[in-house]
Amino acid sequence: MPLFIIERTFAEQLELSSDDVKLIEEINADEGVRWLFSFLSADRRRTYCLYEAPSSEAIIAAARRGNIPVDEIVEVESETVGVPGRPTEWAARLPTS
Repeated sequence: MPLFIIERTFAEQLELSSDDVKLIEEINADEGVRWLFSFLSADRRRTYCLYEAPSSEAIIAAARRGNIPVDEIVEVESETVGVPGRPTEWAARLPTS
């Protein structure tokens, strides 16, 4: 499945409850989107998230449903430089919802 990096800018610091996270996971599953990993910027106003998804449109649809901003979506190569297969192997070890 294709991999994407999503950049998001938040007007306020990001605070998610466990219920918020559960709802986002359900919406993502409905759209065929799977969150893998996130980085939070030092100022806590931007996130850079790695997702598996059938398309960037699926990510946008999930974000709209969850009322989550999406500033930029970039499809990335599934093989990292010098580490073939690692993102796929790592993602396979993650628990599924």
